[in-house]
Amino acid sequence: MKRFLINFGLVVLAVVALAIWVKLPWIGALILVVLFALWMALTRSGRQAASVTKVGIGTLQDRLGSSLVIVIGIAGVVGVLVALLAMGEGLQATLNSGGRNDTAIVLRGGSVSESQSVLVRDDVDVIEQAAGVARDASGKPMASAELVVAANLPLRNSQDEAAAQLRGVDASAWALRPDLKILEGRKFTPGMRELVVGEAARRQFAGLDVGKEIKLGTQVWKVVGVFQSDGAWNSELWSDRQTVASAYRRGNSAESVLVKLTSPSAFGKFKATLAADPRLKVEASTTHDYFAKQSEGLSKIIRVVGLTVGIIMAIGALFGALNCMFAAVASRAREIATLRAIGFRGTPVVVSVMLETMLLALAGGVLGALIVWLIFNGYHASTLSGFTQLMFQFKVGPDLIWTGLKWALAIGFVGGLFPAVRAARLPVTTALREL
Repeated sequence: MKRFLINFGLVVLAVVALAIWVKLPWIGALILVVLFALWMALTRSGRQAASVTKVGIGTLQDRLGSSLVIVIGIAGVVGVLVALLAMGEGLQATLNSGGRNDTAIVLRGGSVSESQSVLVRDDVDVIEQAAGVARDASGKPMASAELVVAANLPLRNSQDEAAAQLRGVDASAWALRPDLKILEGRKFTPGMRELVVGEAARRQFAGLDVGKEIKLGTQVWKVVGVFQSDGAWNSELWSDRQTVASAYRRGNSAESVLVKLTSPSAFGKFKATLAADPRLKVEASTTHDYFAKQSEGLSKIIRVVGLTVGIIMAIGALFGALNCMFAAVASRAREIATLRAIGFRGTPVVVSVMLETMLLALAGGVLGALIVWLIFNGYHASTLSGFTQLMFQFKVGPDLIWTGLKWALAIGFVGGLFPAVRAARLPVTTALREL
């Protein structure tokens, strides 16, 4: 019964410690490290723990195989977790970067994306004249009715095809996206079957270099320029909206209207004007909020998948660490018993075993994070073939690396806790007699 209560207490301690550790920022961890170092330097128990840890680390070369099991296992957990989270971060950053608080997007009421929305010409006219819409030097509303269609194109270095996003825009579209820059060539001419392609789209699809002609649907289009943007536009092909609508038999309709607001604070007036007009059944959002909602669902799925895979792998790495450290404690039973016999208390022994495990876990975490950073940071990827292609970059930033290291140290903490307690509770006379 006593042993059960002790083990139950250890489980509760581990759960509480992990709950606190998950929420701990890096500055909190740094404070803990400083306090721990002061304890080891200024107290008798701390100095004893340092001595025992030094001896334990000195024997790692004799336990190289089992030590590598811990390091490599935890490196795998951190690597997979950080890579999946970096994919979600990159995708979310790509979608969110196209959003601003001084521009608004209007869709048909009840639509959650452009592909679900349809606006007729009368809708577009009313939206462009709404209160809060900025005007250019000639007094024309800064608004762009836009139409998005899927166009199948061959992938580079592949026999497969994927759906590229072809966006038909009005003349004001360029002014509404100030971050968009022409890298090569020029803008398309309205009324002509000309394309300006995103830099990421050109990298993904074949035949999108300036001067090339490609077939979209039943018609031939000419690529006249390449642009660069931080947002999802970088994965698109752009042309004149009326030309796209004619080629794809969309009449004079649009899916969305993008407008420039006189100021971010004008959005409330703009939205209220649209809501009060009985001719309209539309919903307006700032582009910042719209893209945040678009990325939220997918990023959440990726994060859940990453955490689920990480937990499964962490359980495996945890059992590997437990087995290795229990074996290490058993092999060092006489050494630990001797230390206890000459006056070392249980606390230094517990601390030394846990510290040894956590140092191995830290080494595995650093290794896993380093590998992912070298391979995946800035790596270009796209959504799966068969869907509209969206190109994005993996982003392995300091926050994700810290998350990976926290996971590594958490595994090391739990993996070392029970073997450490066993080492501290090992009867001195029994250990000396059996070994």
